[in-house]
Amino acid sequence: MADHSAEHSTNSTSASSAKGTTRSGGARRLKKAEGEKSWVKPTIWGTLAAVIAAPLVAFMVAYIVVDVPRPGELVSKQVSQIFASDGTTELARVVPAEGNRVEVPLETVPEVTRNAVLAAEDREFYENNGFSFTGFARAAIGQITGNTSAGGGSTITQQYVKNMLVGNDYSYIRKAKELVYSVKMANEWDKDTVLESYLNTIYFGRNAYGIDAAARAYFGIGASELNAAQSAVLAASIQRPSQLDPWTNRAEAEDRWNYVLDGMVSIGALTEEERAAQVYPEVQDPALYSAYTEATGPNGLIKNQVIAELGTLGITEEDLQTLGLRITTTIDTKVQNATVDAVDAQMPQQQENVRVAAVTVDPNTGAVRGYYGGADAAGYDYANAGIPTGSTFKIFAVAAALQQGIPTSAYYSSEPFQLSNGEYVESVNGASCGTCSMKEALMKSYNPTFLRVQEDLENGTQDTADMAHALGIARSIPGEAQTLTEGGAQPYEGIVLGQYNSRPIDMAHAVATLANDGVWHETYFVERVQTASGETLYEHQPSEGERRVSVNVAANTIDAMMPIAAWSGGNTLAGGRVSASKTGTVQLGDTGMNRDAWMVGATPQLATAVWAGTSDNTALLNSWGGSMYGAGLPATLWKSILDASLEGQEFQTFTPAEPLGYESSNYQYTPSWSPWSGSGRGNSWGTSGNTATEQNAPAEVVPEVPAAPAVEVPVVPAAPEPEYIEILPGVTVPIG
Repeated sequence: MADHSAEHSTNSTSASSAKGTTRSGGARRLKKAEGEKSWVKPTIWGTLAAVIAAPLVAFMVAYIVVDVPRPGELVSKQVSQIFASDGTTELARVVPAEGNRVEVPLETVPEVTRNAVLAAEDREFYENNGFSFTGFARAAIGQITGNTSAGGGSTITQQYVKNMLVGNDYSYIRKAKELVYSVKMANEWDKDTVLESYLNTIYFGRNAYGIDAAARAYFGIGASELNAAQSAVLAASIQRPSQLDPWTNRAEAEDRWNYVLDGMVSIGALTEEERAAQVYPEVQDPALYSAYTEATGPNGLIKNQVIAELGTLGITEEDLQTLGLRITTTIDTKVQNATVDAVDAQMPQQQENVRVAAVTVDPNTGAVRGYYGGADAAGYDYANAGIPTGSTFKIFAVAAALQQGIPTSAYYSSEPFQLSNGEYVESVNGASCGTCSMKEALMKSYNPTFLRVQEDLENGTQDTADMAHALGIARSIPGEAQTLTEGGAQPYEGIVLGQYNSRPIDMAHAVATLANDGVWHETYFVERVQTASGETLYEHQPSEGERRVSVNVAANTIDAMMPIAAWSGGNTLAGGRVSASKTGTVQLGDTGMNRDAWMVGATPQLATAVWAGTSDNTALLNSWGGSMYGAGLPATLWKSILDASLEGQEFQTFTPAEPLGYESSNYQYTPSWSPWSGSGRGNSWGTSGNTATEQNAPAEVVPEVPAAPAVEVPVVPAAPEPEYIEILPGVTVPIG
């Protein structure tokens, strides 16, 4: 044994010596080796310290550098709502992509709902500093054990930061940013602000963002109405929204629901007895809730008008998508329902291609109270379309004549009128009164009479156009940069017969101005705009309007229109309510058929214009296949709308028409005249200026109109149909 030990010792010494020899001296090397050990140990600890300290230093630097937005600076897309004038009836919504969200204040969310979300996602929310070690550990254990109900390791603050600030990509850098922002946000924001922001932004499935949208998507109620069981269903869905919808995955959804309820007990939000009493609630079929259905039926066209008007008010598309706007419109639910009900009652009996539009305006304010442009929410808006107006346009020639001192009692011939191109125009079926007053001619809609009235205006057709514009006919409409003109030049003679395009909304507007004693108000749809937080961005300010014609010009025009409802098919309003109206019909080329039919008119409270036409510009036929006229479907709808809209309201009257007064020095009487002369009037009236006199002017003295001298009536050239004729090549004559 000793020999072996000595041998081992000798060998070891020899090896050591040999090794030391090659390394330039064993003793020296050994000392150096001892020296190496003395500094290697501190280096390892230093490295470990550096490894630990570096992230901390980086975190501290990032914490100092990072600027967490203040509450309210982080905006998310959300639903804007459009309401009727009552502020509660929703007409439409504007839902941006990933924005089916209606933000609600935290105080309107039931406490049991808040606690359900905390139990599901962050039970230590009010204690942690934006990051939870226990939550992280619980999630890690859940991953190891396969317990998916254990949840993730992110706090509510982290989830909110991820959704709103740093994104959802999988990387250490993103996670580090999330941690920094979360800790700093937890220190700078109060907890209720974080929770409110989270509840209004988190995704719950079914295209629902935020607790209020989720409550409506799953249960058809607002967030404020949620109970404990319903709250637990919504809280349970946050973990995996697409997979935990009870409608498609009841078993897993209910497991997670139980986990949430148990958590509510553990945090003291429910007692054991309350927990035991919970029953899994039924959710609504997802097919019954469409998050992105913005409007239905005619409300879709109202929505388009509202959005267009918001742009003119300086409210941008970004505002519309991010501020959760509550837009209160002028639409009166009674008037709108009356309009839709009238259309729904009449349209089933009509030809398949018949389309209608109806607009009702408040004469006293310009507010649009009812609007129907079609039944398709995304379809063509006939109420905003340029359409020939037929004989309804004669009222503007009447107003222009009154403006220039020609009374509605002035007599005119209704015999065929020769146009500047040599053609003759007559009334429907050659109807004529011989010679009669302008007022009677308006009621019976004699075309030649109003061509003669227009010819007597100082500027002819231009005066008809100018009066129409003054009363409310738009100067430009979609597709037409200039209306009532020939490329900026004076319009053709057919303007008085409704040759040019105008919109139903403009016809209602113009009649409203007349009904309001000649005071014009701009039409509008938007009454008030508020943000989700209650800030008022816009509120319509009532105005006195603008006087466009004198009281007596308006009153005399209205007076001439008052007999027409009764004359046109017995369309007197219910109870004999006073109204003023005019029908109109437009011919379809030289077919002898009609293409457009109108009824426009007003009471002192409301002005309504109704149009009927076809979707394919073919013949407009009534329910039994005959030609439709303004006294048909349009007049029926007009009466139904106003009767239902005004039911229960007082019977008001228009301002009485007073005779036009003239200064004696300007009064002239010219007995010689002819229905074929350049001046169509039976009398020549000298007036003091271009405007009608005030109401209190002396009573008009109307001389006896002498019998017309016998004249030989020229032969009217043959036409394809005796009741129709073309004004100019390619320009058809409106009738009716």
